[in-house]
Amino acid sequence: MSTHPTTPADRADDTAAIRSLLERSATAWAAGNGEAYGDCFTADATDVTYVGTLYRGNREIGRAHQALFDSFLKDTRLVVDLVDLRFLGRDAAVVVTRGDVRKGGTKAGKLGKLATYTVAREADGRWRIAAVQKTQRKPLMEAFSFRAQPATRPAAQ
Repeated sequence: MSTHPTTPADRADDTAAIRSLLERSATAWAAGNGEAYGDCFTADATDVTYVGTLYRGNREIGRAHQALFDSFLKDTRLVVDLVDLRFLGRDAAVVVTRGDVRKGGTKAGKLGKLATYTVAREADGRWRIAAVQKTQRKPLMEAFSFRAQPATRPAAQ
């Protein structure tokens, strides 16, 4: 398996399918449909939430999110903006996104979370999320770090 990134132009169909996967997960979230959300994940997936909870497998992810959609996350939607996509061979990719959970129709505001997804093409040809880890961004802490030690600033900023 190659660990060198493949340019998106070489993988236009796969890139579109992965974007569609992320859109499907956001659509399921907005509908409050835990089963559909869980279906975006592999059977053995891991989901590490930004508060540190670890869910294992698409069924547990779907079940737990249904409980969240019925309570704390009721009437919310997931906003996801793809930042980086690197293919790792033919059937795997790493996706970095900025995102957030918004209440109702709220659109404005900075995207305060980062998520790293590992996605895999399964035997049925569909891309699914094999792992996701979400992190709450701390802009003030970042700014302090960059000011105190400028060499910690990422080159892309």
